[in-house]
Amino acid sequence: MSGANYSEEEQRNRKIAGLSWQRGTEAMSKQNWDFAVQMFSQCASLVPDNLTYRQTLRGCQEKKYNNNKTGASMAFLKVNAARGKVKKAQKAQQWREMDRAAEEGLALNPWDVQFNSDVGDACRELGYDDVAVFAYQSAVQAQPDNKEQLKKLGEMLEIKGDYQGAISCFEKIFRLDPLNGEARSKVTQLRADSVIDRGGYEKAESTREVTQGYEQSVRGNAANPQEVATPGESPEADLQRMIRKEPQNEAHYLKLGALYSREGRLDDAAKILQQAVDINGNISIREQLEDVQIAILKRNIDQARTAAGKGDEAAKAKLAKLEVEMRDQQIEIFGRRIERYPADMKMKFEQAERLFRAKNFSQATKMLQQAARDPRIEGPVLLMLGKCFLAEKQNVLALRQLEKAVTKFDSGENSKEFCDCHYLMARLYEEAGQKEKAVNSYTEVMAIDYDYRDARARQQKLLEQGG
Repeated sequence: MSGANYSEEEQRNRKIAGLSWQRGTEAMSKQNWDFAVQMFSQCASLVPDNLTYRQTLRGCQEKKYNNNKTGASMAFLKVNAARGKVKKAQKAQQWREMDRAAEEGLALNPWDVQFNSDVGDACRELGYDDVAVFAYQSAVQAQPDNKEQLKKLGEMLEIKGDYQGAISCFEKIFRLDPLNGEARSKVTQLRADSVIDRGGYEKAESTREVTQGYEQSVRGNAANPQEVATPGESPEADLQRMIRKEPQNEAHYLKLGALYSREGRLDDAAKILQQAVDINGNISIREQLEDVQIAILKRNIDQARTAAGKGDEAAKAKLAKLEVEMRDQQIEIFGRRIERYPADMKMKFEQAERLFRAKNFSQATKMLQQAARDPRIEGPVLLMLGKCFLAEKQNVLALRQLEKAVTKFDSGENSKEFCDCHYLMARLYEEAGQKEKAVNSYTEVMAIDYDYRDARARQQKLLEQGG
């Protein structure tokens, strides 16, 4: 970009940054790290979108602290002021101030995961994509198994069009958390995008440019719907041309479907993805279509719920019908996915919950017995198993599951599940004539939620009976 494209202030800042860069480079050659950091900090502050300035600054900061990975002596005691500034700026959506505050923190500890992530968040909002990627990479380098930072880096690499890099991030998230269906779906989507990112469409410099181009084309055609966009003028029109030119190339359908989804045009996305599925029945494309179909149902449910909340009786009936349709469609869709991903125990648990709502207790029980093998969801699974056995009047089996489940919950973080378990156990104890156990379980419930269902009345009745 030539100087003529910058404002006078920007040109002045870049000139000063250039001089600071020269002085910083000289200091760096003499290993005068303190002065080099000072100069490169000024460069990064004056020209915040320059990746080289940030990278060189961070390298000098690390040299200043002899690559000790902890920064300044007792740095953890000195960063609170910077963290406070970051939070304040973030809350006010003052992204430049947030960036500066995070850099203050990195001056004390350039390996700090949160400050690197804060720089990435601020720069992403400011459109400094290259700097954002660098910041998230630094955060991941400091904590390689941090799923939150891996996700941020993956999303940013996707924006930059580095699909393989993004895939690596989400694959690692999935390895760290095999129950993370979102990560698995993201890998599937990115693999499709990596194949179809070709032709004139991918020449847009970033996802933001693509979106802006689409929005401009919509605004441009609104006044004259018959006006045909010229090549390069509208991503949507370009992809429609490519589909007409290569009707058997599923890549074009996928890209157009992704564009429609980003813009909230879910019905259009579903139609175009269905066309892609019809070409060869690709499983990954079918899953994307199914996700869009579920999103459409959720949208319709939200609309019906809003209308029902205003007292519209027809909307209430429609809402009930849509909720059943959603449940049944999800049972069908996720039943197929469970066959494809048999190791995903979380998906099996969620499917069991749907089957339970559909009163298919035997199938729900089978699914839960498989999901119980995963210790990470053992408590909720055992609780749901207890409910299934209760529904089928298998009280002995229900109580056995609930007694195991209650040990997996505490009265703080899992207070709802804790109360559910003890209440159901109390009812079973009461029915079995074990009054003391029933009273004790009701007491556990009331200690957390004094007005939980009818626990207080039931306990009082037992006490009056002398139990």
